Amino acid sequence: MKRGRFSEEQIIGILKEAEAGIGLAELTRKYGVSEGTVYRWKARFGGLEVNEARRLKRLEEENRRLKHIVADLTLDNQVLKAVIAKTSRAQGEAGSDRVRDRALWAEREKGMRGHRADEDEFRIPGAREGR
Repeated sequence: MKRGRFSEEQIIGILKEAEAGIGLAELTRKYGVSEGTVYRWKARFGGLEVNEARRLKRLEEENRRLKHIVADLTLDNQVLKAVIAKTSRAQGEAGSDRVRDRALWAEREKGMRGHRADEDEFRIPGAREGR
């Protein structure tokens, strides 16, 4: 933002001159500003003292800084939510694979329990015995 030629203290002094009765045309000529500028200053600083203007400036700066912090934190929050959603989907897919694999292993183990390998299972039909 463009920095003006006048500080807040100077602007308040100019406005006090206007309140004291100096005409608007004379003020604009004396300080080299337009009438619109004087009206804008009056809207912003009208009725303020110098210490109040300084406090207003500090509060505006703090507000700007806090808005930046909120914007950064909001962005961080959205990124983290996206990462969590992505990882939870991946874990959900991997989790279903794990459940399926456990079920298969459980079936295999259930089939193998109490099962004794008999010699008949390993005999090759037509092969000669005794060798």
